[in-house]
Amino acid sequence: MSQKQKPQAEFDRRNFIRTAAGTDAAAGAFLGAARGAGIDPSQKLKVGFIGTGGRGTGAAVQALSADDNLVLHSVADVFQDKIDGALAQLAKDKKVADQVDVPAERQFVGLDGYKRVLDSGVDVVLLTTSPGFRPLHLRAAIEAGKHVFAEKPMAVDAAGTRHCLETLRMAEGKPLSIVAGFCWRYSPSRRAAYRKVMEEGLIGDVVGIYATYYAGHSKPHLDPSLRMDGMSDIEWQIRNWYNYTWLGGGGLVEQAVHSVDKIAWVMGDQPPISCRATGGLAQPQAGGNIFDHYHIAYEYPNNVWCHLGSRKAMGCFNENADYIRGTKGTLVIGRGSEPYIEDNDGKMLWRYRKPREGEANMYQVEHDELFASIRSGEHINDGPRMINSSMMAIMGRMSAQTGKEVSWEEAMAANEELFPNIENLQWDQSYEPHGVPVPGVFQIPGIGGVENKA
Repeated sequence: MSQKQKPQAEFDRRNFIRTAAGTDAAAGAFLGAARGAGIDPSQKLKVGFIGTGGRGTGAAVQALSADDNLVLHSVADVFQDKIDGALAQLAKDKKVADQVDVPAERQFVGLDGYKRVLDSGVDVVLLTTSPGFRPLHLRAAIEAGKHVFAEKPMAVDAAGTRHCLETLRMAEGKPLSIVAGFCWRYSPSRRAAYRKVMEEGLIGDVVGIYATYYAGHSKPHLDPSLRMDGMSDIEWQIRNWYNYTWLGGGGLVEQAVHSVDKIAWVMGDQPPISCRATGGLAQPQAGGNIFDHYHIAYEYPNNVWCHLGSRKAMGCFNENADYIRGTKGTLVIGRGSEPYIEDNDGKMLWRYRKPREGEANMYQVEHDELFASIRSGEHINDGPRMINSSMMAIMGRMSAQTGKEVSWEEAMAANEELFPNIENLQWDQSYEPHGVPVPGVFQIPGIGGVENKA
């Protein structure tokens, strides 16, 4: 984007929010979405789909299933084969096949494809690319006045977080819905469990949390021998995006952020005071620069510590659970059963009872509520909490990579920008990101006493 093309709201994301007062924004200091007139059910809504990978295609199915008068109008990806695969999968789905109207002229390939989707006449956009692009795409969607579903996380670095915060300020008071892909917030069983804790006080005051995100490695790096002659660094890294921090954020920021989000939920979506973390790469990949395991301890007021263990490795113990301990009892989620609460003597106080017809799919619920809000004009704005949770995960990665204790203020103000000038990324560009960080050696300007650099 040239200087002449930049919107008036353009800003320097390296320098936005450099003071303690500025960091308060991430605690949720937004006006939120405004009420609007709503859109009559007889009016067809056009959906744009940006980032057509597997999770994105799932989101497209759920979006099209959420309302009786929707059409998938345009798509964008950097790879035509991904678009072809997504459209073929949608065409096979009897529930939504007749809602897909994406001729070749509305299939946009390239790094600028998101712009052409936004210009194609859509009302709603699904942002499901690798998350390194999320701040850029979220900004463009809000500037274009589109309703947004944005898959998690919202950013992969501190600069991207600040960029998203400024975008959300631009959206204040506008009749736009912004729903984040933190799907557990839309789970009926989790909502019921957290009401017992946060509204009914069934476990008393929260004194600590232990969350686990232990799983097998989901996206191994392609062997370098598969890199075709002439393939640029950018294309190769995007094809292996999960393994590059600038594109995916790493397993903590891209996947275990769900567990971070549930910690944030219990703690009222207030940022932690600080965190301490360990991590590393135990099972080296053929390329990339991410860690495969972390342990993060988030400090909150009143000496409350919230722990997250995350590991992506084959042949190890797997679990995705949450243990929320209070002065009167403990809420356990995901330990081989529906959520339940026991008192401190082991007596069962509450257990979630699944409805006879089964629990609603949380992925579907988030889209159902998004499109219902657009129709009604009672708009949803997940913005403040989706930024808080994303930044908490980034903060944990910062601490693990550097080996430093990191305060919230340090994390928010850090000079961490993993791909400078991503707005002007070129497909044939050469780019070599940093290697796998070594804790105690790796430095992030502004973290652990390292001098900030412009």
